[in-house]
Amino acid sequence: MEIGIVRQRYTPYGGAERFVADALAALKRENVGLTLYTRKWPGGDGAFSPVVCNPFYVGSVWRDWSFARAVRESWERHRPDLIQSHERIAGCDVFRAGDGVHRVWLEQRARGMSPLRRVGLALNPYHHYTLAAEARLFADPDLRAVICNSRLVRDQIRARFGVPESRLHVIYNAVDCARFAPASAVARNAARNVHGLPAAATVFALVGSGYDRKGVARAMGALARQPDDVWLVVAGKEKRLAHYQALAERFGVAARVRLPGALDDVAPLLGAADAFVLPTVYDPLPNACLEAMAAGLPVITSTQCGAAELLSAHDAGIVCDAYDAPALAGAMTRLLDPALRAAMGARARQAVLPFNAEAMAAQLVALYRSLLGLKAPPRTL
Repeated sequence: MEIGIVRQRYTPYGGAERFVADALAALKRENVGLTLYTRKWPGGDGAFSPVVCNPFYVGSVWRDWSFARAVRESWERHRPDLIQSHERIAGCDVFRAGDGVHRVWLEQRARGMSPLRRVGLALNPYHHYTLAAEARLFADPDLRAVICNSRLVRDQIRARFGVPESRLHVIYNAVDCARFAPASAVARNAARNVHGLPAAATVFALVGSGYDRKGVARAMGALARQPDDVWLVVAGKEKRLAHYQALAERFGVAARVRLPGALDDVAPLLGAADAFVLPTVYDPLPNACLEAMAAGLPVITSTQCGAAELLSAHDAGIVCDAYDAPALAGAMTRLLDPALRAAMGARARQAVLPFNAEAMAAQLVALYRSLLGLKAPPRTL
């Protein structure tokens, strides 16, 4: 079985790219042949055959359009058994909707904008291109299956594009529950020392790149309503770190906020935290939430986050509207209760224990076999 996987860009801090990397390794263990179509994929251990499609471009519209054209030309020359795209490119057999529905993202983003910025958003040519590409993708008769990383995304695709539920398959991201696990007291104290966090403080962690989307300003505002022994650490890639440092000053919480930027390993930070907060505008299923749950942390997130369905189903956190400032502050206040944190955190870890790489690979292989009309291999005793 040969699967072609399409992902244009790679960043070690991107959730979608990390899914691809995890899936490649897991599928290789299932003896699935893998071809990766990309502009650039650093590293590589022989788990896949990379096909670099990197035509010249200027601007984001030309970038996506030229990559889509180059990829289609490449896979037509030697087409694998199935093409699974992680980009909105018509003609693929399987689409993984890891970025969710673009129209919903725009609607949620516009809610927090001034009228002038909404006009700019509506006139942006890149969004027009992406909306059109998304519509073409879901209308394409060659599309046989859509992998949704949450029920939130599944329901939005069905409602917005009329894709039959039989073609919509929910496969949650994998999380390494051995790497992300409740920290020992020694590890916890060591991580707190690294970030200058008091041993007795209640610490909320927020992990995510692109602070505007992730709701960092809203988290700071909610922190301002908490007692002085409550702290916030925000980790992730952000171009405007100085802006957010100034924002913490304006909220009067600069002394209780840490902004270390992107971290190569967030596991120690999660071990230092008491709870996790992510008031994201729109997130189909952020790995950061799954990792926090695996680390035994209760999670606060928004109604437009795919992790919300897991929190609600397992009573493992609190869900509120991303723009509801009093509700967000109230959720943080609730989690100042150590007993509640401990109970929710334990349930959070139990909820994600089944989401391992092997289970994800098995679900993917079962889907591929069904699409190719192949029988499942006999079980070995």
